[in-house]
Amino acid sequence: MTHIKDPNAVLDYSVDWTRWLNGDSIATSDWTVPVGLTEVTDTHTGTKATVWLSGGTVGATYTVTNRITTTGGRTDDRSFDVKIAER
Repeated sequence: MTHIKDPNAVLDYSVDWTRWLNGDSIATSDWTVPVGLTEVTDTHTGTKATVWLSGGTVGATYTVTNRITTTGGRTDDRSFDVKIAER
């Protein structure tokens, strides 16, 4: 999935892990944010991880990755693209 973001916007992006968790819950959530974007903050609940991003260069596309570890000890990643465009 690709999200469009203005370089001046500060926006939140979430990964809903509910289906994959199958009754388990998120213990830790880490975000890999490439150089050019700035991670403002991040949070998570038992089923959803959220990151707030700012910045970016117009015309660039950045891949952002969320890695979780569950209370049951499972680890997995989900990635999405953020394309920067004047809006």
